Amino acid sequence: MPASRPAGKSAAAFRTISEVSGELDVPQHVLRFWEGKFSQVRPLKRGGGRRYYRPEDIDLLRRIRDLLYSEGYTIKGVQRLLREGRGKDGEAEEATAELPKPVAAVAASGSDLKGEVKAVIDELSALRDMLKAAGKGRS
Repeated sequence: MPASRPAGKSAAAFRTISEVSGELDVPQHVLRFWEGKFSQVRPLKRGGGRRYYRPEDIDLLRRIRDLLYSEGYTIKGVQRLLREGRGKDGEAEEATAELPKPVAAVAASGSDLKGEVKAVIDELSALRDMLKAAGKGRS
């Protein structure tokens, strides 16, 4: 049940990025970033690149947000959950034994963080490359 569905729109209506951003309390640039990281997120794009999210896109984005922010998974961990078809509500708990531990759990257990640090560095490097490519395109 959406927390802040715009007045007058049905539950099945498509939403703009600003509506989804407000509903999920996630900045628009983060939603765009997640589109690049999670191939399952595919909003409909219209003229001028405007994005329109289907209700199932919003449900998926909500789950991604929860896995990243509430459950402490890394982007790679969430990618793996989704790739294996286990990123739906309630299914993550049974999958956790087979997946990389969330960052908070790894830190609390005193395990070696070297792999996690490398994953973060790889993600930051990819972001840097994306920003460089975007900057060159504007010149």
